[in-house]
Amino acid sequence: MTFKYLYISVISVIAFATTLVVSTNQVEDNYVLISKEKSIIAGDDFELQFSFKGNSNVLLFCSNSYGSVLLRPSTQEKTLRFKIPTAITNKSGVLSWQLVADRAMLAGKVMINPEPTIASIESYLGPPSIEAGGTDYTMLVVIPTDDLDNVLADSTKVAVKHQFIENRTISDVFTKHGFGYKTIYSEPQSGRIIISSECLDRNSKEYDVNVLPAIPTDFKIEAEHIHNYADGNQITTFKTSTIKDRFGNIVSDGTFVTFFITNKDGYKAKTSGLTINGVATANMIHPDHEDQWSIKAYVEGMANSDVINLDYQQAISNFDVAFSKDNRKITVGPLKSFMNQRVPDGLKIKLKVYKDGELEHEFAESTFNGMASFNLKSDRFPEGKYSLELHAAGITKTFTEVQYE
Repeated sequence: MTFKYLYISVISVIAFATTLVVSTNQVEDNYVLISKEKSIIAGDDFELQFSFKGNSNVLLFCSNSYGSVLLRPSTQEKTLRFKIPTAITNKSGVLSWQLVADRAMLAGKVMINPEPTIASIESYLGPPSIEAGGTDYTMLVVIPTDDLDNVLADSTKVAVKHQFIENRTISDVFTKHGFGYKTIYSEPQSGRIIISSECLDRNSKEYDVNVLPAIPTDFKIEAEHIHNYADGNQITTFKTSTIKDRFGNIVSDGTFVTFFITNKDGYKAKTSGLTINGVATANMIHPDHEDQWSIKAYVEGMANSDVINLDYQQAISNFDVAFSKDNRKITVGPLKSFMNQRVPDGLKIKLKVYKDGELEHEFAESTFNGMASFNLKSDRFPEGKYSLELHAAGITKTFTEVQYE
């Protein structure tokens, strides 16, 4: 029994001593924040100070939007001093810190405010061109910053100025989350808007936005030519009226206009032109035979014109055809036009050769000095009887049972 009581007494003494050591260490490791600053100005020298008892081998963990860092203190008369690097204090925002010790943990925050003076205004504008009419707009975004490139405090006033023709407007906007913005709507007229901004007596550079005409409206067309004969040579010029939008603005230069031409047989052709001062022109060569044209113009997907009709008179009423002695050389012409003059060079003449009712071959030649000729070689067209068709200026001449030796 004596041994049992002795064992219990020893164990109790050891446990009491251990508890006493732990309690003593907890009391000795004690840290108290001395620094009272809750906010500072970016760029200021700043340090956090702590009074302490016990272990001075501690670290300070600091974190902000720039990054994170672990700092060791300098010790002076039971005071821990942590110098915060300028790379962190130069960046505005929330600085979070935490004291890392074995038996004590402290944490807190310090607000780093931007400098109250402005160094520059970052400005962004877009889109650079908008449509007239008051429904389209551009947006100016401004970011005033101090000389450490920190955005200024929220609710900083920025004056946005813009001028269109002779109308000048100044609007105040206030920054939020570091930036302010202003939407600027177009006017009914086309032109150019000049835009700038000002903050704390600092001015931005000048911007400009082009206010372009809106979607074009329907328009009219007309045709010009020196005569209405179908000579296959002269040019008909198609011309639009001045194309405008619904606000009366002349459409932008370079607006693409397509003229569709439908002849009396339903075949279609097209020509196109670009507007200059709102007027587009395009050309089309006259047909080479009597025809009627129906013309309509389009600005693709946006506007179209009225329909005009043109009649082209037959310029060539007849032409001569001569055969050589062996019938293998066929001479056409001279072809004469509406004033009995020879047709211009380049009029197309076709020759179709048939045998036993089947098309053997088709030739095409162009006139030179009002004449054209064809040669039917014996190696291609052996001995026999052939039928020939000549087509020129809408006129067809047929020769049957032409004998070739």
